[in-house]
Amino acid sequence: MGEKRTVPEVDREAAARRAVQMRRARAAVKRDLATRVVTPQQIAQQAFAEPRSVPGSLRITDFLTALPAIGAGKRDRILQQLSISDVKRLGGLGRRQRHDLLEWLDERFPPAAPRDNRSRLLVLAGPTAVGKGTVAEKIRQEHPDIVLSVSATTRAPRPGETDGVHYYFVSDAEFDRLIADNELLEYATVHNRHRYGTPRRPIEEALAAGKTVLLEIDLQGARQVRRAEPSATLIFLLPPSWDELVQRLVGRGTEDAEERARRLRTAKVELASQAEFDYRIVNADVAAAAQDVVDLSTDSAQPTI
Repeated sequence: MGEKRTVPEVDREAAARRAVQMRRARAAVKRDLATRVVTPQQIAQQAFAEPRSVPGSLRITDFLTALPAIGAGKRDRILQQLSISDVKRLGGLGRRQRHDLLEWLDERFPPAAPRDNRSRLLVLAGPTAVGKGTVAEKIRQEHPDIVLSVSATTRAPRPGETDGVHYYFVSDAEFDRLIADNELLEYATVHNRHRYGTPRRPIEEALAAGKTVLLEIDLQGARQVRRAEPSATLIFLLPPSWDELVQRLVGRGTEDAEERARRLRTAKVELASQAEFDYRIVNADVAAAAQDVVDLSTDSAQPTI
């Protein structure tokens, strides 16, 4: 007969499992900070509201070094400037320290300031696999009054995609003609491989008829639209977390390992540009995210962002 296990041994094993889970959860928060899926202000506010939460358990040193472009040397200077001990946890900061940290974060990572005016031209962008197409399709199905722009692309159709509905699938020669004839509102090469562009005429006709138009495009295209149509409302779609974004890309199964790696590298660059947008929406639930986008076409709505 084996030796009978004691309660304290079982407790130690459970505590060890909880410790591993907490370390993984903290690592996930740090990845989200590093890839800018969440803002440092959001994590700090969560930590202050719930000191025993995962964000609250982060050491201040780990929190700061998870932020872009902050290494150990800069971290130590920041702690000295804010009079915060390097052994402190984020949830354990005093009132004055919390105020000073948030003030420093707002200066170092200024939050986007949404504009007061709303436009009937909505631009939805975000990193690869965040679900832009799924959210746009939900809007197409439930809000036929909103015109969903159909982009032209040189890539091949994915399973289930229909020419003229999801994209206009064109050759490189035809894409060159569209550019030469100024028939595209914007166009760009995405992931260093395929070209995408937005036909100009359908958008101009819909706007002239008083309709709301939604463009689901990439970051480069959104920047071009902002230059061409400064009144456009730019919306950045975010994943709930970096790990979720990776899982969505892997689960989609439409790219090989090399292409996935390339898209994830691009996603990190795209996430770092979200401050250029007027609004940010987290796509944790497709229906809720789609409704938030629709709400931005009205002046009275207050979407969850």
